[in-house]
Amino acid sequence: MAAPAVVFASPAPLPRPSTTDEHRRATLRGLDSCRSMPELRQYHSQFIRLGLSEDNDAVGRVIKFLSLHPSGDLPYALRLLGLLPRPDPFVFNTLLCALPSPAESLLLYSDMLLRSVAPNSFTFPSLLKPISAGRDIDAGRQVHAHVLKLGFHPDVFSQNNLIRFYLSCGLTVDAWRVFDTMARTDVVSWTTIISGLSKLGSVDEARELFDRMPERNSVSWNAMIAGYVQCGRFKNAFELFDGMRTEGIELNKFVAASMLAACSGMGALEQGEWIHGHIERMGIELDPKLGTTIIDMYCKCGCLDKAFKVFRGLSSRGLSSWNCMIGGLAMHGHGREAVKLFDEMMKEGVIPDDITLLSVLSACAHAGLITEGWHYFYYMVREFRIEPKMEHFGCMVDLLGRAGLLDEAKQVIQEMPMDADAGVLGALLGACMIHGNVDLGEQIGRRVIELDPLNGGRYVLMANLFASAGRWDDAAEVRRLMNDRGVNKEPGCSMIEMGGVVSEFIAGGKSHPQAREIYVMVDEMLERIKAEGYAPDTSGVLHDIDEEEKENPLYYHSEKLAIAFGLLNTRSGDTIRITKNLRVCRDCHAASKLVSKVFDREIIVRDRNRFHHFRGGECSCRDYW
Repeated sequence: MAAPAVVFASPAPLPRPSTTDEHRRATLRGLDSCRSMPELRQYHSQFIRLGLSEDNDAVGRVIKFLSLHPSGDLPYALRLLGLLPRPDPFVFNTLLCALPSPAESLLLYSDMLLRSVAPNSFTFPSLLKPISAGRDIDAGRQVHAHVLKLGFHPDVFSQNNLIRFYLSCGLTVDAWRVFDTMARTDVVSWTTIISGLSKLGSVDEARELFDRMPERNSVSWNAMIAGYVQCGRFKNAFELFDGMRTEGIELNKFVAASMLAACSGMGALEQGEWIHGHIERMGIELDPKLGTTIIDMYCKCGCLDKAFKVFRGLSSRGLSSWNCMIGGLAMHGHGREAVKLFDEMMKEGVIPDDITLLSVLSACAHAGLITEGWHYFYYMVREFRIEPKMEHFGCMVDLLGRAGLLDEAKQVIQEMPMDADAGVLGALLGACMIHGNVDLGEQIGRRVIELDPLNGGRYVLMANLFASAGRWDDAAEVRRLMNDRGVNKEPGCSMIEMGGVVSEFIAGGKSHPQAREIYVMVDEMLERIKAEGYAPDTSGVLHDIDEEEKENPLYYHSEKLAIAFGLLNTRSGDTIRITKNLRVCRDCHAASKLVSKVFDREIIVRDRNRFHHFRGGECSCRDYW
């Protein structure tokens, strides 16, 4: 019997998606690429026409833009939330991390609970973000209680954010308690506590924890490196960076930014150039933040030409990039160029902030541009409604004081809307030292010491002022006061990079492997510049002793040792770059000018206040510093 024929029925056609579904998907895709509020309003109106005004996914995306985008509208987002009949946790979480104050975040969280919306693992991290930023301890403890009450204590994400909160408030004991009681930690837990401890200055404790980490990633390495940089321990940062490279961890943009900051701190140009080159070789995106860090490195390592090249090459220059370049010009004493760049910035429509005007005023102070300084000081208030801060008044006092206009500088202090701090008064004290006004200097100096009693430099400056006028008893009294209070002067230290290695020198130090050769070179330097008219400037030496005894300590100041080291280890014609932690003294300034002439070298010295470019017996500061 023949088998019956099998007939396969054609499958029924699948239903075509409705026009509404197509419109919904297209609108959601468009919303994800939205760039402005006018666009957002168009998409929102489409949602309403499509009947999606109660759709959590659609409205949630609108709220996300309104809450997190730079051109968003937070009140608009909160109104939309109020219109949603059944909001989900995603909508609340988005708004929780966007609200500016802890009080507003807690109110929204309370509303979330009242509307019977259950928190999820993202709720408490979102809630803790503004609370941590506001350092609201009571609010944070309430959130911690809810984490425990609602059973989220095993959640690593929530616990990590509690650690971050406690450390942001300086509560290390509480942070350790959370960390130690976690059932499971991850690399983020360890990195969070390392970063927090470093920011609080407990960098050695952070390093101990870093060494105990069961596993590390590039974020962990960067947290520890950044901790050293923030504490000014650049040498440790370089050592750790070498260890990171030994372990084969790839240099990313975040580690690069931290190490560039370390290069800036130590004046390590060769290392900075290597990192910049690596960024280019690896094709790492040069966003405005990283670009600004590179500009800052070149400025602080004495390479303005390279800084300008990077600045001009940025595809997008934000305000921080302009501020950095203007500040770099100011630091090098190029006041008119800084003002010119500021004018260019204004023509491009970039609105300055208080940092911009501070850099411009600093440029005027270093270059002695008194008229321009007054113009920009009033300009910031009149044109931009920027109220001068303590630092702006300090710049004006510095500008007037350097120019010898001590009465005008004193008047600025008297007319300030706030009490002058030690920095502002210290600028006037320094001007009194430069111009020999002992009476005003004594009056200001005593106020400075009372405001900043642990700063040894204040005592030394005042004692030097008395010594310069031959008032040895008063100078000795200041020294006794300093000793009685247990205050020590910060030792002078000069750093010079050679072959990627940074060498440090202190006055009279002999710990360097080339110490014998260095001292021989110093003696040769002194002999040759004396033939050109060098005579030691002993006015800054405190004690009432013979001139010959005063001269000997001056010969072996840290910058002279660093220059000698540079002459020994570089080729003829090479630039010598030195970074000093204190203001260069008059004697070393005079000696450096003559060394640059006799040895036919450019010597670039960055001291605490500015750069000095010594060439052919002259200095870029024109002896105005």
